[in-house]
Parts: sequence; structure tokens; C-alpha cells
Amino acid sequence: MIIENRNFDIKQIAESGQCFRMNPIGQNKYSLIAFDRYIKLKQLDENLIEISCDENDYNNIWERYFHLDFDYGIIVDRLVNGSDNFLKEAALYGKGIRILRQDPFEALISFIISQNKNIPSIKNCIERICEAYGNRKEDTASGIVYYTFPTPDKLAEAKKEDLRSLKLGYRDEYIIEASRAVINGTLNLEALKVCSHDEAVKTLKSIRGIGDKVANCVSLYGLHHIEAFPVDVWMKRVLSEYYNNKFDTENYRGYAGIVQQYMFYYIRHVYGASN
Repeated sequence: MIIENRNFDIKQIAESGQCFRMNPIGQNKYSLIAFDRYIKLKQLDENLIEISCDENDYNNIWERYFHLDFDYGIIVDRLVNGSDNFLKEAALYGKGIRILRQDPFEALISFIISQNKNIPSIKNCIERICEAYGNRKEDTASGIVYYTFPTPDKLAEAKKEDLRSLKLGYRDEYIIEASRAVINGTLNLEALKVCSHDEAVKTLKSIRGIGDKVANCVSLYGLHHIEAFPVDVWMKRVLSEYYNNKFDTENYRGYAGIVQQYMFYYIRHVYGASN
């Protein structure tokens, strides 16, 4: 399928730090593994994306996954016409980014893994955990073999030493405990989708190994609470150097997470980040 949208840039989304199973496979081409499926994406031009899926999967999965039911141009225009010069530049630079509607459990485990790791290392850890605990599948169209993301019951039953062998380090205990919390109902991710962002963060932080940054990442990227505003080392740099730590997210109520993505993506590229 070919999708036309003026705010849909696959490279920018892949490099925005919110998804770890979207990878380059050629010029303007990316692969993506999500919801137990493998698809390829190609940027045909600034406003056209080709997605290797049928209409049924697009309507039922990928339109929602890429948040294509929302006009990001409204937010970009608002920021570009606003008085904040840094946000003007950031929005123009990253205007193709969209907040993905990822599987909540995958986001939960991925961002637990992400603590104190760079993006290449996170990607490698996730692929190892998928190969060890996910299901092996083959894409019928391309013949590509891939592994699905593990289910909560698989990781809840995992042995700590086996996870440790995948180079997950101290995160092994956190992964097992979070998975068990999902299985026993202590952590109801579907319920957290429909509650407030603040309530979701509070509940997530009650799980050992989940602090404020990870909770906000899961809320934004897994539960799709667009008001979430994760702060990592790059965002701390932005808030300190450009705002003297006085940035008020209330000015962007209801879409602060989109603003955060523009800020994060822009500052990493301004400073020539490679991880």
C-alpha cells in the first residue's frame, strides 16, 4: 500500500528512540517487526510511504500503529508559528516523527532493558531475547526469518541466569518481575491505556526496576498517553541549556509527548549523536 502524508518520515521515526525493531535495509528502506508481523517500508518521496501490507492489515494494525488517524501538521504548524525558537527549529527538523502505538508489553520490557544502554546495545539485547523466547516465523512474501517478541508468560517463567547470559545484566530480575506482574494482574496494561497518564506512571513505578523515565517512556510509547514527557540525558541537556530548567509542559497540554520527540530528535542530531 502507498500512504500519502506530509508528516510521515520512516527514517526520523526509526531514529527517534521510541522503537527498537525498525532497521534500515537499503536506501530509504526499513524493516519493522511488530505485532508478530514483519513488514517493509519505503520512503518514495517526502510525502509518500510504501508499506508491504494488505489493506486489511493496514486498516486493523498499521494505521493505528503509525498514528495516522491524527494530523501532526496541526502540532507542527502551532510550534513553527509560536514564540519558542528552539521548538520552531525542532519541529521543522523532525516534522516526520509520529508517536507509535506499540504493544504495551513490548514497550514495557524494551524500556526496562534500555536503562543505561545506548540504542545499538538495546537493539541487540532485544533481538537476543526475541530469538531465545519468541516464536520463529517466516515472512511468506520475502522469505525473511524473524522472531516475535516474547509473551509475558514466557518471560515470567525465564530463569535469571538464562536472561543474564543474553547480556541483560541486572535487568534480568526486573524483566521477570514485570512479566509476572502482568501475568498475575498486578500490572494491567490494558487498564493503564484508559486511565490517566499520571495514574499509569504511578502504577508502573510501583514495579521494582521502573523509575520515572522508564514509566514515562512506557506511558508514551506503549500506552499512548500523548501528554507523557520522558526525560533522559539528552532531554536534560535541552532543558538545562535552552530553558534553564524552566520548561513548562503545561503549555503543551495534551501533546507534550509529541513536543518531547521533536526536542529529543533535534538535540541528538544537533550534537551529532551516533547512539
